[in-house]
Amino acid sequence: MTPEVLTALMFVGIFVGVFLGFPIAFTLGGLGLIFGVIGWGPQVYQLFAHRAYGLMTEYIYAALPLFIFMGVMLEKAGVAEMAYATMYKWFGRLKGGLALGTVVLSTIFAACTGIVGASVTTMGLIALPSMVNRGYDKSMATGVVGAGGTLGILIPPSIMLILFGPMAGVSVVELFAGAFVPGFLLAGLYFMYVLVRCQLQPEMGPPIPPELREKLNIFEAIKTFAPFIFLILAVLGAIFFGVTAPTEAAGFGALGSIIVAAGYRKLNWQTLYQTCLTTLKVTSMILFVALGANLFTAVFFAIGGGRVITEFVTGLGLGGYGILAVILFIIFLLGMFIDWVGILLIMTPIFVPILKMFGFNPLWTGMLIMIILQTSFLTPPFAYALFYIRGIAPPGVTLNHIYKGVIPFVTLQLVALILCIFFPEIILWLPRILMSR
Repeated sequence: MTPEVLTALMFVGIFVGVFLGFPIAFTLGGLGLIFGVIGWGPQVYQLFAHRAYGLMTEYIYAALPLFIFMGVMLEKAGVAEMAYATMYKWFGRLKGGLALGTVVLSTIFAACTGIVGASVTTMGLIALPSMVNRGYDKSMATGVVGAGGTLGILIPPSIMLILFGPMAGVSVVELFAGAFVPGFLLAGLYFMYVLVRCQLQPEMGPPIPPELREKLNIFEAIKTFAPFIFLILAVLGAIFFGVTAPTEAAGFGALGSIIVAAGYRKLNWQTLYQTCLTTLKVTSMILFVALGANLFTAVFFAIGGGRVITEFVTGLGLGGYGILAVILFIIFLLGMFIDWVGILLIMTPIFVPILKMFGFNPLWTGMLIMIILQTSFLTPPFAYALFYIRGIAPPGVTLNHIYKGVIPFVTLQLVALILCIFFPEIILWLPRILMSR
């Protein structure tokens, strides 16, 4: 068979496997093995062993379980619940105040964990019932929880950036710096949307009645948020100012999360056991997908698939920005059917070299891909954040509410993407400052 036919069949195989319910890791690895034997021969077995060994010895990947442990420990210890109680007092008296507090706390929590499942589940359990019980529009409440929870995959320390860096040949430190402003830009857009929408339509997010408002104690607020802020500044500060590499900083963050949990008197053997078990499961899932995608892309390029895609895309005659738009649109569509790990690990080796051919800054284009991948958590039918919310939603919250609620936030994600395209300094400013030190 020709490379063109094999390339088409490999992509068709991905969609068939996903729709039949096969795990993405084994779908990719199995397709790599099958088409490797068909299009290349028995030497594919040696390639598989070489790629697996290379993945296991990639030093930066050691940061994955450590950052995951940090986020899961904070989630299992229940420290977000106390932080939300403070946010409840701060913002509850405003129109849409509980939703605003949810956005702020989601942003803070995002800087402590790179796991969307943990963020969405935690915020859904503590914030969603509170908003629903206070008469908030159910679509608004679910949309805020879903969009806020996905910030953890973009705002550093993000496991998505750790996976992307080695494949794209971009420094993880630069990626962390480049993601900082876009992440907070998204959080700011969410905040402004809720604020304006609830001012125009107060029934979307009514304030807490005066008789139910609690007095805010500033010392209580400091006590609640100081450990969060210290942990974030210590981990990210150590990376940005060159004190440690991301992997060592991840170790410091894991230790810091244990100290924070102990400081809140939430650390016990059960919490530690559950945290280690969840960390093992999530890390294993990610690395299995990484291995499957690594094998898939290795065979894909070996049989000439990379050349086929490059010739097809460059043959469209759209110019650099036209090609960029096509690639981002393809990733947006894939986000409706495949999880972000699979998209990232399959598409990065294919599309990043093409974008480099047109002279684009790989840090800038990489961050654009990271931003568009935010939509993959909120766009049905395979939107993992929406599934998490559906699983923990209080009675009366339907799937229709959830789908309707995420539409404005997906729109805001696309607005942030457009802003970053037209104003590249949103991404490049902070890395340039830090790298010049």
